[in-house]
Amino acid sequence: MIKVGIIGGAGYTAGELIRLLINHPQADICFVHSSSHAGEPVYHVHQDLTGDTELVFTGSPDYREADVLFLCMGHGRSKDFVEKIAASYQGKIIDLSHDFRLHSDDHDFVYGLPEYQREKIKEAVHIANPGCFATAIQMALLPLGKQQQLAEVHVHALTGSTGAGQAATATTHFSWRNNNVSVYKPFQHQHLAEISETLKGLQADFSDSINFIPMRGNFSRGILASVYLDVDMSEAEAVELYKEYYKSHPFVHVVNKSPDVKLVVNTNKALLHVEKHGDKIHVVSVIDNLLKGASGQAVQNMNLIFGLDETTGLQLKPSAF
Repeated sequence: MIKVGIIGGAGYTAGELIRLLINHPQADICFVHSSSHAGEPVYHVHQDLTGDTELVFTGSPDYREADVLFLCMGHGRSKDFVEKIAASYQGKIIDLSHDFRLHSDDHDFVYGLPEYQREKIKEAVHIANPGCFATAIQMALLPLGKQQQLAEVHVHALTGSTGAGQAATATTHFSWRNNNVSVYKPFQHQHLAEISETLKGLQADFSDSINFIPMRGNFSRGILASVYLDVDMSEAEAVELYKEYYKSHPFVHVVNKSPDVKLVVNTNKALLHVEKHGDKIHVVSVIDNLLKGASGQAVQNMNLIFGLDETTGLQLKPSAF
């Protein structure tokens, strides 16, 4: 069994991670850390886990108990934590923040997008889990990058409210979010850097703009990314390119009609639809931001670094309603 520790266990991504791992046939959660909820049952915070686990939050875990640590601490805090435990902890780390997603000589974290570099992930000790928008958008572009077909990219993508985290803000409370859609961080979203780095890793001469307009939706979970760019191939050639690229990746499916977000909520799937309109290829990509965009992908990475089938514990089914 893989001994698992979770650091920062009170947020949405941690709740999803706990739900996945308590049902994972090869994982055993040895502790869930939360300084603000130490001593409380986990199900007091993650109420959907009532009856499923008797785990209690701890404020002072022994990190050495765990074969792998999942860091769900929020952006900017993981780097300090990793530096603090570097001398005492020799196990594997999967970080869900953005602290280590970009390549740097200052760390050895491998970018954890299995559809991009599964073999490198298998050999890694430290994994930087991708961002949710970044995952959905890269799913739509990886095959074109491998084929050296990238050009200026245009993206409109809509995310649910859980993408903003659990802490209430002026743009997440119900009376503002309900019956509302809004744009935020146009052309400057933080996930652009990791997307660009991946695309240049596939197509070294890619230097065009990625014009990304993120939007907030009035639903709780899921992402829909609408991506288009000029591509010199027919629709049939493009569809075949995507099917060939993803044929060995069990969670990504190329579908024959534009997918709905509801089809992937509560799963680790990515659904892609590819169409040609004039000179442009249009790709629609949908994922669950908390699963394929965060905790599900983190468990997928855990499976890979411990030599398990990457689908282990992730055979999740959506509900149509």
